[in-house]
Amino acid sequence: MESNITREKALALLQQYNQEPYHIYHGLTVEGVMKWFADALGYSADKDFWGTVGLLHDIDFEAYPDAHCIKAPELLKAAGVTDAVIHGVCSHGYNLTVNVKPEHEMEKVLYATDELTGLIGAAIKMRPSQSTSDFEVKSLKKKFKDKKFAAGCSREVIQFGAELLGWDLNQLFEQTILAMRSCEDGVKAEMQQLGLE
Repeated sequence: MESNITREKALALLQQYNQEPYHIYHGLTVEGVMKWFADALGYSADKDFWGTVGLLHDIDFEAYPDAHCIKAPELLKAAGVTDAVIHGVCSHGYNLTVNVKPEHEMEKVLYATDELTGLIGAAIKMRPSQSTSDFEVKSLKKKFKDKKFAAGCSREVIQFGAELLGWDLNQLFEQTILAMRSCEDGVKAEMQQLGLE
């Protein structure tokens, strides 16, 4: 699968529409998570494509919060990215803002992990290590059950994403923590390079 955009241009495009450091951090994190899952699920040949969709998935979130996943096709088409990337990006808004169903396994992974990376990120900020390196599934389960914690991270979306993949929550939690561990240091280093941390 192709994306028709270099990684450098994809990052510049994300920054064109998102200035808030957290949104860049989230995009970089989801990019890394998607690449890890591409390898883990046997899609290594498409790893860059999975990463591009992850990096750009919230391209319209900051500038057009009321048109999330609705404005994205216009912004991405203008940048010359492929329909496959556009479908992938928009599919994580399924049943929320758009009716673009996650079909490819990559889209189901994005749907399942997007909110979950936010929940994990909020949880590790409260730990002395501020890292996923010592974060375990049992701790995540507690945070998941506490609806007041990181209330903006939809438990329903995470649950539905797991169902789309045919996984139980334990499997999704465990794999997503591992995926975040794999890219955590790289994301922090890139944020520093970009002068955003």
